[in-house]
Amino acid sequence: MKFSLERPVKIIMLGAGGTGGYAAPHIYRLIHTLDRPVRFLIADGDIVEAKNLVRQNFIHADLGRNKAAVMAERYASAFGMEISYLPEFIESKDRLAELAEPAELDRFQKELVILIGAVDNNRSRQMCHSVFMEAKELVYIDSGNGQYTGQVVCGIRRNGRTYYKPVGTRYPDVLEDTDKFPTELSCAEAAVSAPQSVVANVMAATAVLSYLYDMLVLGDITVRNVTFSTKNIHMKPETAKRKTKLQKTKAA
Repeated sequence: MKFSLERPVKIIMLGAGGTGGYAAPHIYRLIHTLDRPVRFLIADGDIVEAKNLVRQNFIHADLGRNKAAVMAERYASAFGMEISYLPEFIESKDRLAELAEPAELDRFQKELVILIGAVDNNRSRQMCHSVFMEAKELVYIDSGNGQYTGQVVCGIRRNGRTYYKPVGTRYPDVLEDTDKFPTELSCAEAAVSAPQSVVANVMAATAVLSYLYDMLVLGDITVRNVTFSTKNIHMKPETAKRKTKLQKTKAA
């Protein structure tokens, strides 16, 4: 699918922990190289804890600070860009829809909005899915992984039509799950987390960045879904089938 190389862009990333924390510095670097306006907003209500230092992109000096603030202040400043973040969990469909609303540049053009889901619960994915399905135009990249495996799915809507299916359509169990939002968890529930690894987080972040690079630098994307395994160092893309013109044989 083709993308304009001149159109202004707005990127919203939910989550600055496992995957988001590794994706953020490279997204800032990518934006810095683009010759067009790009807004990048990171939202996360979590704070950096000692346990996060094992596999997330934080250091001891970050302890006790908001994750989104750390990422935005550190890397936006490094690249001389505007610092933009929300130190909160986005848990309202209306709130997310508001954030994903593109700026109207003129009568004929609006921003391209890219929503990145770097969250660790399906309740947030259900919210993102609802906003995506009701949007006239939106790119929704969702990343999810366990300790050794994971997937990154790119959903695309244009003119009120879904061209690339989002994670909730590809993996229906996401929409059936009874997960809770982070703020709804009890202290005991919040203390329990699914096992992950730094390698899986980095691999997921790499796939997210690859989607962005293809869209914003190459102006073309063919991969709909990526699955990966860190155990055998394997990343498998599922590409969109392109229509080819039938070559007619000329009569001699």
